[in-house]
Amino acid sequence: MTRQRSSTRQCRLTPLAFSIGLAACTIAQAYGNETHLGQGESDFGGKGLMQTPTARMAPLGGFAFSLSRTAPYRRYNLFFQPTEWLEAGFRYIEVENRQYLAATGDRNNLDKGVDVKLRLRQESRYWPQLAVGARDIGGTGLFGAEYLVASKRWNDIDVTLGIGWGYLGNQEGFTNPLAELDDRFERRTGFSSGDDGGSLNVGSLFSGRTALFGGIEYQTPWDPLVLQVELEGNDYQREPQRNHQEQDSRFNLGARYRLTDGIELKAGWQRGNTAMVGISLSTNLATLSQAKRDPQPMPAGPAPAEHSQDWQALSQALDENAGIGVHRLRQQGNTVTVEGEPTRFRSLADSEQRAGRLLHNHLHSDVDTFRFRWQERGLDMRESVHDRDALIAATHSADDVTLHRHSIHAHGAFDDAQGEILHENDPRRFSYGLEPVLEQNFGGPDGYLYRLSASLDSEYRLNANSWLSAALTYTVDDNLEKYRYVGPSELPRVRTHIGDYLAETDIGISQLQYSHTARLGENWYAIGYGGLLETMYAGAGGEVLYRPFNGDLALGLDVNWVKQRDFDQRFEMRDYSTWTGHLTGYWQTDFEDMLAKVSIGRYLAGDIGMTFDVSREFDSGVRLGGWATLTDAGSDFGEGSFDKGVYVSLPLDAFFVRSTRQRAQLTWRPLTRDGGAQLARGASLYDLTEERQMGRYWQDYDDVMR
Repeated sequence: MTRQRSSTRQCRLTPLAFSIGLAACTIAQAYGNETHLGQGESDFGGKGLMQTPTARMAPLGGFAFSLSRTAPYRRYNLFFQPTEWLEAGFRYIEVENRQYLAATGDRNNLDKGVDVKLRLRQESRYWPQLAVGARDIGGTGLFGAEYLVASKRWNDIDVTLGIGWGYLGNQEGFTNPLAELDDRFERRTGFSSGDDGGSLNVGSLFSGRTALFGGIEYQTPWDPLVLQVELEGNDYQREPQRNHQEQDSRFNLGARYRLTDGIELKAGWQRGNTAMVGISLSTNLATLSQAKRDPQPMPAGPAPAEHSQDWQALSQALDENAGIGVHRLRQQGNTVTVEGEPTRFRSLADSEQRAGRLLHNHLHSDVDTFRFRWQERGLDMRESVHDRDALIAATHSADDVTLHRHSIHAHGAFDDAQGEILHENDPRRFSYGLEPVLEQNFGGPDGYLYRLSASLDSEYRLNANSWLSAALTYTVDDNLEKYRYVGPSELPRVRTHIGDYLAETDIGISQLQYSHTARLGENWYAIGYGGLLETMYAGAGGEVLYRPFNGDLALGLDVNWVKQRDFDQRFEMRDYSTWTGHLTGYWQTDFEDMLAKVSIGRYLAGDIGMTFDVSREFDSGVRLGGWATLTDAGSDFGEGSFDKGVYVSLPLDAFFVRSTRQRAQLTWRPLTRDGGAQLARGASLYDLTEERQMGRYWQDYDDVMR
């Protein structure tokens, strides 16, 4: 990446690249003396022993990528801790001695699954920690199981005991106790070959065979080593695809060895006859950070006897030291206003403190008020008003920080800018960036597909509100000749041609777009755009957003007419065209800092439906979320039943030694299908107007002044 283009620019990552990248950040961490009892990843992913789960949870923001092999199974797991009481994740299970059902070549079967675990009660002096969970929901359910489990720690020993249903209860040690409540719990209904998979089989939850499981973990005197003994609830005589395994013992023996706080090796002896090996890479998304080598804030000296007349130098200093791309400097009476966009620091409080020192060193003492009018793409977001004396006093004495904090006035209502223009920058400018892109697909009928490419992104700002953006992508290496579309439906092929687009040409125009923004009223924003909007579609569209300042609710509407592009990604078009658009409501809840979004509208294939999206942003700036789209496509959707997935938005500030507002986006969906497909719009007004929300401004202020 050669140059930052804008605060909303998104880099692209993939699950594998994301996992490796996060793990690399943890390699340098030294191993501490703290115990890691209960914090190991099970073979299936998530906190557990080996084959069985425990009631333990990772710390808030925990992330772990793990893989294990116990013949004939290889398991690839990705798990998150979005709240203190919820663990969620997904996995692929590769079955080495069974062929993929949809494949004609030599390919191992690959099953996808999603897990959730809820903490019911925290551990106390006398009570164990309690949790309830489900494995392999929303998939084929081949390894589906539910459980109720308790864990209790005594010094260096952590003991777990639970009751399992389904795959965890195949030993059938006793009659399902829930059958006393309802006869439906006596028999378990599973996935049938005629189903599409991906739908929730609620009727089978906590039904069928039951068995006890559990185990003990022992923290050895050698801090990195934890030993395990486990009692399984599975008998391996009812394995999917009749792949039954011999079990000489229900007891499994294992060990975990932690190389660093983020890397752990594990090994074991399972079923009394089979070896297990595995590795896990973990970090904490809520606490990701990187020591910075940013320029130090300028010291605040005595106020000059008169204004410095080198306004260009002041503008440049505000950009380089305070991270403000200045549009104008204005003075009206005893007030100086800085109009500009944030360019470097994620925290506006940080920029304002730095800028206040610079203004103080350049402006006569007659000026007693500093105003910062924050904009994004020419749109007024909010304004912060600082008393000069209080700001400077706070930089010299911690005793004055509280006084300054209470003197700051932030608002989102704007009048037309008034006063003498001291300096104005030409908004026209050109920027570019070169970045590697690794696109992958893992879990479909074609096995592992990849494309390594280089993307040259560029942008020309015509004025504060208008810009041209372009992206040229060159394929360095790929194996997309293996791509094959499986699972036809009556829906138009609006997304399943993706392999044709990626395989047709080595170099293509992935975007060539004109965009223009406008502020329609105090809380109303609009954007219009047209051109080659993404790899697969060209067209034109627009969006209107109502977003009150620092409000919990917002409402947006986007409408687009698009035409499918030719596979060579030049300027030719295919026959398919359509209207698509959505009415979207946003709710920033007070519950676990979660943002809930609901979109209702028409998708690319003409299907009508609704998308639910829930996400959470941690203090580190990492946003973790997931979505599900239900439309009237019905059985035409094919395998997977409905569109769903998870995503992580990462602030690159957490990885770089210099502050940046750039972000990297990871999105994972189990399958690419035509139902519920949305246009990949380059700019969302809700994202562009994120500074309308005060968010953690005051927390950031306290951190800056500490």
